[in-house]
Amino acid sequence: MIYLDYAADTPVDVQVLDLFCQINQVAFGNANGTHLSGKNAKQLIKQATIKIKNLLNCSTSEVIYTSGATEANNLALKGMARNYRENGRHLISTCLEHASVSGSLKQLQSIGYEIDLVSIRKDGTVDLDHLNELIREDTIMVSINYVDSELGICQPIPSIATIVAAYPNCFFHVDATQAVGKIPIHLDQIDLVTFSPHKFFGLNGMGVLLKSDSLILETQIHGGASTSYYRSGTPFTAGAGATALALELCLAELEERLAQVTEKNDWLKKQLSAYPLVSFNSTEHSIPHILNLSIKGVKAQVFQAALSDQEVCVSTKSACSTDNTPSRSVLTVTGSRDLARSSWRISLCHLTTDSELQEFMNIFDYCYTSLTKK
Repeated sequence: MIYLDYAADTPVDVQVLDLFCQINQVAFGNANGTHLSGKNAKQLIKQATIKIKNLLNCSTSEVIYTSGATEANNLALKGMARNYRENGRHLISTCLEHASVSGSLKQLQSIGYEIDLVSIRKDGTVDLDHLNELIREDTIMVSINYVDSELGICQPIPSIATIVAAYPNCFFHVDATQAVGKIPIHLDQIDLVTFSPHKFFGLNGMGVLLKSDSLILETQIHGGASTSYYRSGTPFTAGAGATALALELCLAELEERLAQVTEKNDWLKKQLSAYPLVSFNSTEHSIPHILNLSIKGVKAQVFQAALSDQEVCVSTKSACSTDNTPSRSVLTVTGSRDLARSSWRISLCHLTTDSELQEFMNIFDYCYTSLTKK
């Protein structure tokens, strides 16, 4: 099998898995407990929290552990919007967001909030002039992802943060799920950051919300004490420890891994460029880990199925989006419904080998020739 869907999920690092098992065996007490076992578990969570804050340079943030980035995004958007509704009901986002963000915004819209989507430039980045036009005194949140999951486009987050900072009643939320552990990130002037460790060789079923200490959320899950007021339920001690280690390991090798993936991406694009019906949808602002492309005239699901028959794993759109619909992200950036229908995603990591990519190209050639008759 050739796995080229690392933007959807990654294998758990052996060291992370070992730590997870170890904590479950020696610190399995409920961190809410007042006995020794509970206190030991609570201390482990505290240590993990300190490590995460130090690694991401966000010492003034509270770390809230959730079941994944989807829950973290829901808590961030709904919790903030409902708590600060007296300041306004206007929110700004983009059409490039993950379904957990766009779905949360749709739910808020259904109960009276006003949602505006900032325009996207042809290179996939946010139109900062349009953002300046949209933002107003009753805007309470701007939510824009660091890197989108379909095209891999990295947004100018520091520039956006500067615009938002001029409005004291407006908070800035960044879904950094596709950025953390892959590229250098800057979290200055960001009030809410969400991510999940299963994107950087950590565990599934775990998410993180970094919340500015001064910001108050309306809780979305009620009943049952926890280490955070904002998220009820028994604390996931082993998950917290494993997340901190996964983050530490990937950041320690960030530059080296990024260089490796960039080289692989460059090679792959050069090979694919030889095929006349291939069109790249990712732009110059896309991170090298994600390469979105279309085979003109061949629907995405058809090409993906052909590759899957040859044991190659790629994705059509985000793993959390609806099947059999044109990619909204690709349609927005390219302006072509045909490209949006035929778009699919290759996502790489440092574990992707040269031999896997060479074999992928052999299989790609076979599928391309079979489906296009060229």
